[in-house]
Amino acid sequence: MDDFEQLKLEVNQCTKCVLSKTRTNVVFGEGFSNAEIMCIGEGPGYYEDQRGRPFVGKSGQLLDKILDVCGFNRKDHVFIGNIVKCRPPNNRDPLPEERETCIPYIYKQIELINPKIIILLGATALKGLIDPDAKITKVRGEWMTWNNRLVMPTFHPSALLRNEKLKRPVWEDFKKVVVKYREMVNENHHSEYC
Repeated sequence: MDDFEQLKLEVNQCTKCVLSKTRTNVVFGEGFSNAEIMCIGEGPGYYEDQRGRPFVGKSGQLLDKILDVCGFNRKDHVFIGNIVKCRPPNNRDPLPEERETCIPYIYKQIELINPKIIILLGATALKGLIDPDAKITKVRGEWMTWNNRLVMPTFHPSALLRNEKLKRPVWEDFKKVVVKYREMVNENHHSEYC
């Protein structure tokens, strides 16, 4: 068993915080285990908890559309994970102690996958990974460096479903990701619109 499968086994058996008592399934993450791009969200919602897969509800369908337009997909380019691996009850934000308990798992995933680009989807991912005081409205769309990796914070797809006006800024953020991907990974990468 390789390190990645070992980590998955460990995460799937985790009972370190109270979220383990109310979950249906652990949501380890999904995608290419050697991805150059990693998307990180806050935590599983209802559908993710039911299926044990990240971003499978309406937010996930929107994320997949955005990735597709950029020429990316889960199988070949992207790994998708969350700050916490179990659904908080009633889709509330993960509590600080839940984030702190679970964050070593996302650190280990980042280490094993070794992406060149990390896309942080929403405020919880930004605060959990980069800075608890950071404001997504102030830093979204700006490249950051974290542990020698490029990080692009942007709005969570669920925010786009609530507010159509956020779609344009997120699209601009993802266009920057495509440009950077061409610079760093594949200069011939094809994208429909950029």
